[in-house]
Amino acid sequence: MTKLLAIFLLSVSSLSGAINLKAESEDTKKSDAVVVATLPGPAAVQVTVDHRERQLAKAKNQIVFQHGDISWLPQLAAQAGWPEETWEKLGQIILRESGGCPNRRGGDVVNENCEILRVSEWNHRSDTGLLQINGVNYDMTRNKWAAVCRDMKICTQEPLLDPLTNLKAGYLLYQYSGWGPWDPCTWGPKYAHRCKKKD
Repeated sequence: MTKLLAIFLLSVSSLSGAINLKAESEDTKKSDAVVVATLPGPAAVQVTVDHRERQLAKAKNQIVFQHGDISWLPQLAAQAGWPEETWEKLGQIILRESGGCPNRRGGDVVNENCEILRVSEWNHRSDTGLLQINGVNYDMTRNKWAAVCRDMKICTQEPLLDPLTNLKAGYLLYQYSGWGPWDPCTWGPKYAHRCKKKD
């Protein structure tokens, strides 16, 4: 029987206030960790587990997030209130914006297990979670009409790292503006270079 040596590394990031817990097995050379969930709170907690724990999470019907995998979308989209006819487009946007990694902030580079490896650029750090909801939608200091803050009372980034909360906030924005928050063609001349409208 293979012994499991669990090494829990506690690291507190001064930039994000996140606590990361990692588990590594004695008999595995490369990390087989995946993000199971990002728990909201004063300091968002990112939980990662080894392969055996991932199998256990799947057996308990917990969602296991991996880059490029949105097989969980029907379950969470329904819970967040998204109509079924929007799920295909919603999935495309999630894959484009975050790759399906709920713990991702703008500029984060992640691996296949949604573990953050580094930050590639710092210009879009307010973009948050699955739908990369921008700070203008939750930070009243940037936008006095910030719908997510005004309607959901979520006025900081950390709660939006929770996948269900992020999808609920995204649905609120969708109800106000359709797909506009994720369509650079609606953002004005400054973003025209990102607009790829089909003729």
